[in-house]
Amino acid sequence: MPHAQRHVLVVDDDPQFRDEFQGYLSAYAFKVSTAPDGAAMKRILAARPVDLVVLDLELGAENGLDLMRGVIDRDEAPVISLTSAPGEGPDKVVALELGADDCMSKPVSPRELLARIRTVLRRAGPARSTRLRQRVRWRFVGWEADTRRRSLTAPEGDTVKLTAAEFNLLVALLKGPGQVLSRQQLVAACRVHPDEVTDRSIDVMILRLRRKLAAWPGGERIIRTERGLGYALAVPVEMA
Repeated sequence: MPHAQRHVLVVDDDPQFRDEFQGYLSAYAFKVSTAPDGAAMKRILAARPVDLVVLDLELGAENGLDLMRGVIDRDEAPVISLTSAPGEGPDKVVALELGADDCMSKPVSPRELLARIRTVLRRAGPARSTRLRQRVRWRFVGWEADTRRRSLTAPEGDTVKLTAAEFNLLVALLKGPGQVLSRQQLVAACRVHPDEVTDRSIDVMILRLRRKLAAWPGGERIIRTERGLGYALAVPVEMA
């Protein structure tokens, strides 16, 4: 079966939820681990590879967004976050902005969760070991973007704080210096769910990224606007 080796970790403080989804996903040939809290989640992630994490953002006194950010920043696995907030609640939007691959509102249908897991795993592409080998550093006019640490360093050595979406946006531009990327291409690169972002959202993220780059000399000229088409990186790039 195509999913026989896929390992999904379900993190939720509701034992009934964990048991229900462990049984359902196991019936579709997934290997399923469960964790009631952040400490158990971290132990499982440290012990063996995980292909995807389903993470409830409301784990008692724990900050689910912080737990999710840790998984994403260390590139341990794609994340589908869960929240009790209906529709486009603030936790859902923030989770997507921080880099969640998808976000669902509770109550969750087992069939829909299965479909979304399969979709995220298809988007993830190669196995995790291959993704780790592909981590690189990008250097451009004195700046350095490190995809292993998901960090951006300015020419003078200062670390520039970026959201997950802003960092993904920058990396998409770095991969094709001089190449014009449409807003639709940048939406996909930011790993933001298409229903949660508009062309205007991309324009706002570009504006924020430009402001951060412009804090250093010449930074305002790094990203070029192609009116009616999209955006491009206007400087040479080296891959380290």
